[in-house]
Amino acid sequence: MGSSFLITLREGLEASLVISILLTYLAKTNRRDENKSVWLGTFVAIAACLVVGIAVYVLVDGLNGKVEYAVEGTLALAATLVLTQMIFWMRANARNMSADLRTKVESSSKTALVTIAFVAVAREGLETALFLLSAKTETASGSSVVIGGVIGLVGAIGIGFFVFKAGSRVNLKTFFNVTAVLLLMFAAGLAGKTVHEFSELLGLETGYLIESAWTIESGIWAKGGTFYDFMKGLFGWHANPERIRVVTYFAYLIPVLGIYLKSSKADKQLVS
Repeated sequence: MGSSFLITLREGLEASLVISILLTYLAKTNRRDENKSVWLGTFVAIAACLVVGIAVYVLVDGLNGKVEYAVEGTLALAATLVLTQMIFWMRANARNMSADLRTKVESSSKTALVTIAFVAVAREGLETALFLLSAKTETASGSSVVIGGVIGLVGAIGIGFFVFKAGSRVNLKTFFNVTAVLLLMFAAGLAGKTVHEFSELLGLETGYLIESAWTIESGIWAKGGTFYDFMKGLFGWHANPERIRVVTYFAYLIPVLGIYLKSSKADKQLVS
């Protein structure tokens, strides 16, 4: 539940911010009658994402054996790459997002407004579907993913509405930095899952890297229970992970997190 909540909160907020910027600018330029174009693009994108997400889920859910390992490994790898790219893209472009959108809206027709809203929401929605599919394989049940996702989405809509009303008084930079660090830890767990699935696909059952790095059989860190599910879903924790999974986790997390924090520090120095 923790990972799906964080995913939909972050992705949903990004989409809601775009919609808020569009609606705010239309209101300030006395073009409120064009709001329906923004909402049309938004709802069409939501519907398209739901159809695609459900279709992929149905196709993946019935797989087993080597096909399942290949598909889940590929999904985890794709989610890791897209999530990493999304985090760094958001950090690089968040500062100019509002100005860029306003420039596009100034010369936009109603059809263009529909397109802008559709593309913004569809991008976040498809990314969310991909991340949630990967999150499901990292948690105890699909229902917890759905519940966490819905709560996160509701939270994102609420924050987006608050931003729409409060305007520039809300500091979103801290929010995005904190969630970025948490999502990078989630991505590290997906990277570990990628090598786990592909090692099973290749039939690697013995060897130093395939053996468990540790085994915890009792306590809150052992398999089962809400705390274990939360840590497994959000941070990729396992009670008996293969060594190759642990190595991959830190081989991804340490350099990527270091680059992100270094870039964020450089941004602060430029601003000051």
